[in-house]
Amino acid sequence: MPLFMDVHNIEGGVSASDVAGAHQADLAHQAAHGVNYLRYWVDEESGKIFCLVEAPDAEAADTVHREAHGLVADEIYPVSEHT
Repeated sequence: MPLFMDVHNIEGGVSASDVAGAHQADLAHQAAHGVNYLRYWVDEESGKIFCLVEAPDAEAADTVHREAHGLVADEIYPVSEHT
């Protein structure tokens, strides 16, 4: 399944606990869209959130965010994992 990294920019910063709650909401909605949110990273001070997600396409990943909590990504990039 394709892999995507999305980026959220929250003006004024964001708390890790708020992002954790939003991530839990994503997990509760993802199966209906064939999406699997894998990990996320937060820079609280700058208000940046990065989500790594397996999804059929970028729109499916965005739909989960929209339905779960309304915080859609500002940017979504297709990525590939290399070790």
